[in-house]
Amino acid sequence: METTTTQNFKILEHLKTGKTITPIDALMEFHCLRLAARVFNLREQGWPIHTDRITNGEKTYAEYSLNQDKKTWPN
Repeated sequence: METTTTQNFKILEHLKTGKTITPIDALMEFHCLRLAARVFNLREQGWPIHTDRITNGEKTYAEYSLNQDKKTWPN
Protein backbone atom coordinates (compact mmCIF):
# COMPACT_ATOMS: atom_id res chain seq x y z
CA MET A 1 0.00 0.00 0.00
CA GLU A 2 1.32 3.42 -0.92
CA THR A 3 1.77 6.08 1.70
CA THR A 4 -0.27 9.26 1.66
CA THR A 5 2.84 11.28 0.80
CA THR A 6 3.57 9.10 -2.24
CA GLN A 7 -0.02 9.34 -3.44
CA ASN A 8 0.00 13.11 -2.98
CA PHE A 9 3.22 13.37 -5.01
CA LYS A 10 1.95 11.16 -7.84
CA ILE A 11 -1.40 12.95 -8.03
CA LEU A 12 0.31 16.35 -8.03
CA GLU A 13 2.71 15.29 -10.79
CA HIS A 14 -0.28 14.08 -12.82
CA LEU A 15 -2.08 17.40 -12.37
CA LYS A 16 1.05 19.41 -13.20
CA THR A 17 0.98 17.94 -16.72
CA GLY A 18 -2.37 19.64 -17.31
CA LYS A 19 -4.42 16.47 -16.99
CA THR A 20 -7.55 16.20 -14.89
CA ILE A 21 -8.24 13.43 -12.40
CA THR A 22 -11.41 11.77 -11.14
CA PRO A 23 -11.84 9.31 -8.27
CA ILE A 24 -11.91 6.37 -10.71
CA ASP A 25 -8.70 7.64 -12.38
CA ALA A 26 -7.01 7.89 -8.98
CA LEU A 27 -8.11 4.38 -8.07
CA MET A 28 -6.94 2.85 -11.36
CA GLU A 29 -3.65 4.76 -11.70
CA PHE A 30 -2.53 5.32 -8.10
CA HIS A 31 -4.57 2.82 -6.04
CA CYS A 32 -5.98 5.83 -4.19
CA LEU A 33 -9.38 5.31 -2.57
CA ARG A 34 -9.56 8.80 -1.01
CA LEU A 35 -8.84 11.31 -3.78
CA ALA A 36 -10.76 14.10 -2.04
CA ALA A 37 -8.52 13.70 1.02
CA ARG A 38 -5.38 13.83 -1.15
CA VAL A 39 -6.68 16.97 -2.89
CA PHE A 40 -7.40 18.49 0.53
CA ASN A 41 -3.77 17.80 1.55
CA LEU A 42 -2.45 19.42 -1.63
CA ARG A 43 -4.67 22.46 -1.19
CA GLU A 44 -3.37 22.85 2.37
CA GLN A 45 0.12 23.05 0.82
CA GLY A 46 -1.10 25.92 -1.36
CA TRP A 47 -1.76 24.14 -4.68
CA PRO A 48 -4.58 25.85 -6.65
CA ILE A 49 -6.70 22.81 -7.46
CA HIS A 50 -10.10 23.41 -9.05
CA THR A 51 -13.08 21.08 -8.68
CA ASP A 52 -15.71 20.54 -11.36
CA ARG A 53 -18.81 18.52 -10.61
CA ILE A 54 -19.62 16.18 -13.50
CA THR A 55 -23.08 14.66 -13.85
CA ASN A 56 -23.42 11.51 -15.90
CA GLY A 57 -27.01 10.35 -15.83
CA GLU A 58 -27.94 10.06 -12.17
CA LYS A 59 -24.35 9.94 -10.93
CA THR A 60 -22.28 12.99 -9.99
CA TYR A 61 -18.55 12.92 -9.36
CA ALA A 62 -15.68 15.36 -8.94
CA GLU A 63 -13.06 16.11 -11.56
CA TYR A 64 -9.99 17.95 -10.32
CA SER A 65 -7.56 20.12 -12.27
CA LEU A 66 -4.60 22.31 -11.40
CA ASN A 67 -4.38 25.96 -12.39
CA GLN A 68 -1.59 25.85 -14.98
CA ASP A 69 -0.43 29.41 -14.28
CA LYS A 70 2.80 28.55 -12.45
CA LYS A 71 2.76 31.96 -10.75
CA THR A 72 -0.09 30.62 -8.61
CA TRP A 73 1.89 27.54 -7.54
CA PRO A 74 3.54 27.45 -4.12
CA ASN A 75 7.33 27.83 -3.97
